[in-house]
Amino acid sequence: MIKPLILAVDDDPQVLRAIGRDLVSKYGREFRVVRSQSGAEGLDVLRHERDSAQPVAMILSDQRMPHLEGVQFLAEARALAPSAKRALLTAYADTDAAIAAINTSQVDYYLKKPWDPPQELLYPIIDELLEDWRAEYRPGWGGIRIVGSRWMPSVHALKEFLARNHLPYEFFELESSDEHGKDARELAASAEALPLVIMPDGTRLSNPAVNEVARRSGLKTEATQTTYDVAIVGAGPAGLAAAVYAASEGLTTVLLDREAPGGQAGTSSRIENYLGFPDGVSGNDLARDALRQAHRFDVEVLNPIDVKSLRIDGPFKHLQIGEVSSGPAGAVAREISCKALVLTMGLAWQRLPAACAADFEGRGIYYGAASTEALNCRDQVVYIVGAGNSAGQAAMHLVDYASKVVMVVRGRELGDRMSQYLVKRIRECTDHGQCIEVLTRTEVVGCRGHDRLEGLTLKNLETGALTQVESSFLFVFIGAAPRTDWLGNQVVRDSHGFIVTGPDLDPARDLKDWPLERPPFLLEASVPGVFAAGDVRHESVKRVASAVGEGSVAVTFIHRYLASL
Repeated sequence: MIKPLILAVDDDPQVLRAIGRDLVSKYGREFRVVRSQSGAEGLDVLRHERDSAQPVAMILSDQRMPHLEGVQFLAEARALAPSAKRALLTAYADTDAAIAAINTSQVDYYLKKPWDPPQELLYPIIDELLEDWRAEYRPGWGGIRIVGSRWMPSVHALKEFLARNHLPYEFFELESSDEHGKDARELAASAEALPLVIMPDGTRLSNPAVNEVARRSGLKTEATQTTYDVAIVGAGPAGLAAAVYAASEGLTTVLLDREAPGGQAGTSSRIENYLGFPDGVSGNDLARDALRQAHRFDVEVLNPIDVKSLRIDGPFKHLQIGEVSSGPAGAVAREISCKALVLTMGLAWQRLPAACAADFEGRGIYYGAASTEALNCRDQVVYIVGAGNSAGQAAMHLVDYASKVVMVVRGRELGDRMSQYLVKRIRECTDHGQCIEVLTRTEVVGCRGHDRLEGLTLKNLETGALTQVESSFLFVFIGAAPRTDWLGNQVVRDSHGFIVTGPDLDPARDLKDWPLERPPFLLEASVPGVFAAGDVRHESVKRVASAVGEGSVAVTFIHRYLASL
């Protein structure tokens, strides 16, 4: 097995020997450490790795080098090894350049010289970057194997699910012309149906449901108890925060999610305005670390679990959950009971209201799923619909792969709904040799293609003019709706389906059946002991930090509620 590469570049032989020595000492057993004395030589190394399909984990470069400075070198290196982590070695005087490079996503971190002792000033930073790389890296061996066409919606669903749940997989694409493609066609010939999923133990599954793959992968889908102090529905930032705080304070806690921990935030390629992460953090990394923290406090995490309905019986809340597997008698309905319930289901992306869009879902049209399809976008013109932060983050991520990213925005200005830092990044991209075009007052009204997306119809909202464009990739980030239909009439919701809580509840209209003398707590819904936090709550601030804060604060009210039982 070829070890992943760590490349160190510095024109000073003494510094290069020192960094090489320290890297080999700590990481030599797991990684190949290669040293280059110039940016040009480093690019040659990366071209060789790319052409031989070898993994590159990290690139460290000095800033002040003749002919090709470190920031420029790392920008060019990104095109050759887009998944590698990039760090800049700087003197104190170069920190402004390093920070600017981080802001334009050319650099993940910067290290000041000297880094002695490395145990304190080098290794902790490298460890963190390599851990992030490992979480994103999909090795070409081991794990789950998926055989099928890249344009099959079921293939996309499997890849997205496995990636978001940090389960390694290898994709054998039928359309590929390399050895992988040959292997894919041979494996497909013996399959009853596609996609074919081959588990690590050799078990073959023909066109399996996602929940079957989840169960066989070892994800937990069965509760160990029938009753918990706290049940949390939805494992986005709000749900994860509530789970960590509840379990850390001694409450038996179960966390249920229909897809994967992280929610919509988990699909964000880079969140830059979350407190405590000055260099930004991917939604996937944030969700992974929060999930690890939840497990540490013995939170029971179940997914994929589909909650079907809610039944209230005195102080107990009963959740009917969907089946994961079917026995001889068919689907098995189960219930989980709790004393306090926290609703943190977040939002679901609304579908694109364009002709034929549904026909190409998973075949070129994707909803909030920029990460797993990014590699397929290499050298393609990619379209994004939406003007919020999620759309901006996706654009910044996809531009590393695509030849051009076009953002389709209904409004007059990109900054109407997007944070200013993202607007600035997008405007700066062209200055660094990348291209993001923004089409304002425009919408996608049609799609075309045969077995996959091949083109779009754009409408100018000012003139009504229609334009036909060629594209095989469209990522949609338009308005989102709360996932609250399963609540029925048990909990008061507003006209859009958001859960109304605390002082927003109308005493005469919403609290006619409220059984307590006290009014609902700040985050409490129209049923005592039922709380809502994050995006699913009426009038909430739609930001990751706000969701985390609400999930944490909800636990304070849960303690007060439980103390009154």
